[in-house]
Amino acid sequence: MPASSSSSVTTVSKCTVYPDQKSTIKTLKLSVSDLPMLSCQYIQKGVLLPKPPLQAEPLVSLLKLSLSRTLNHFPALAGRLTTHQNGHVYVLCNDTGVEFTHSKAPQLFTEQILSGADDVHYCFKQFFAFDNTLSYAGHHKPIAAVQVTELGDAVFIGCTVNHAVVDGTSFWNFFNTFAEVCKGVKTISKSPDFRRNCVFNSPAVLPVPAGGPAATFSGDEPSRERILHFSREAILKMKFRANNPVQKPEISDSGCNTNGWKTVSGCNGKLKVTSEISSFQSLSAQLWRSVTRARKLEGTKTTTFRMAVNCRHRLEPKLEPLYFGNLIQSIPTVAGVDELLSRDLSWGADLLHENVVTHDDVVVRRGVKDWESNPRLFPLGNFDGAMITMGSSPRFPMYDNDFGWGRPLAVRSGRANKFDGKISAFPGREGNGSVDLEVVLAPQTMAGLEMDMEIMQYVS
Repeated sequence: MPASSSSSVTTVSKCTVYPDQKSTIKTLKLSVSDLPMLSCQYIQKGVLLPKPPLQAEPLVSLLKLSLSRTLNHFPALAGRLTTHQNGHVYVLCNDTGVEFTHSKAPQLFTEQILSGADDVHYCFKQFFAFDNTLSYAGHHKPIAAVQVTELGDAVFIGCTVNHAVVDGTSFWNFFNTFAEVCKGVKTISKSPDFRRNCVFNSPAVLPVPAGGPAATFSGDEPSRERILHFSREAILKMKFRANNPVQKPEISDSGCNTNGWKTVSGCNGKLKVTSEISSFQSLSAQLWRSVTRARKLEGTKTTTFRMAVNCRHRLEPKLEPLYFGNLIQSIPTVAGVDELLSRDLSWGADLLHENVVTHDDVVVRRGVKDWESNPRLFPLGNFDGAMITMGSSPRFPMYDNDFGWGRPLAVRSGRANKFDGKISAFPGREGNGSVDLEVVLAPQTMAGLEMDMEIMQYVS
């Protein structure tokens, strides 16, 4: 294909990469957790790698060959979506292939685009395919795409995958396997599990308007995006604050807490919660407080913190950790603005903690039944100006992607699924419990957050 340019990135070539073996899987039915994602945009995540020792042509050839071999293990990604006459949606594993793009941006260098004190560099938005593409488009577009962009002193490998086909767990298993195969591994370490034998495999039909669904957020509002880095030491300080409240909980005559602290056995039949508030719950609570304060909301308004949880280990019996597809549910935690801000960190952290630890097999199955009674698309967005949506996870093995010439220098995402209040959690590059938060906020809210020393004292 002829070369074309878009701002700082030039497209050198584009082609389709096919699995080098025929798929033995014919179809995969979309589950109760997959179907709501049809109105979400494709996942766009990628890694910035050191400059490889290969020249462009052999590098691109190696990556294409490795991708072809990786697709043997992930045949769903080389297929297309299809809707049967009965309304059920499937992945048709027909080996139609994925899109592969080779791009160049020789004027961009790592020092220039990774400045931690600045907003995320615009170039990262140009390192991915299928901008503004809803997952429903997988009926006629590739389910996955890979873009390899050569920079002046590095290379960026960006993967774009249909969100109705994968969640973060499945996405990063594919990405890790791609790196393994490129590095020369003959037997992959983590084979995906394509079985559909759990409660999420439902006879319910999702009604979809003619022509497909629309996005549930506009994506047109002005926003800023920053990466906030939190070291292990900083997070442990927040965790200490969360587990050692300054305010003492009020205890009723029944012995039950009355202001949101951990419940104990026998209090209105609630589950006994004895585990400590986790590092990530503590960090999330601090972000919730600081963003809410920066928004300057009315004290009587209700604010919501949504957190996606992996249900694979929450079901009984537990599912395989490498179950392929979406197996997530969204947990909303709500609080009054005055209530959240007038109390200390431990109060909000405890609300998040209790919602997460009590999301067990019973609650997961209840969520499935609720969706079956009213099948609906996932309402992604910030509808009342007071919502925060936390996605991704610092537990995902994002830095376990050595393609043969070194670990990633950074992890970044594209334009997809971003709006005021969308947060994505990544592990810090140094590991050891560090976390990077990719924070997207309205410009005036981001300015307020940058002045909020309760959270910024922990940012490094």
